[in-house]
Amino acid sequence: MITKGIRGAITVDNNTKSALERATTELLNEIVAQNSIKIDNISHVIFTTTKDLNIDFPAKYARTTLGWKEVAMMCFHELDVPNSLPMCLRVLVVLNCEENFKPKFVYLKGAQDLRK
Repeated sequence: MITKGIRGAITVDNNTKSALERATTELLNEIVAQNSIKIDNISHVIFTTTKDLNIDFPAKYARTTLGWKEVAMMCFHELDVPNSLPMCLRVLVVLNCEENFKPKFVYLKGAQDLRK
């Protein structure tokens, strides 16, 4: 087995706990579905949010809503680059996988603009 990263991002409707929970679970569920991930194969997850998303930790919802209790996770703020996409949650899921695994990156809602 080797380790590979899967990138993803989603915009969040507003800076509320319920909006952050919806966005976090939607993004992670889509990454899992598109990449046929077994949760036990996740090494760790890194979340970043833009400075306008500071209401809560996205990792909290991976643990409480999705049940990812054994996955190591950390949350950080993204660099505050002028004119960058606001209200954006980004994630890097690091996965233990076979060498031939081809990760499918997932960009949802306004974050689709990041990969045009």
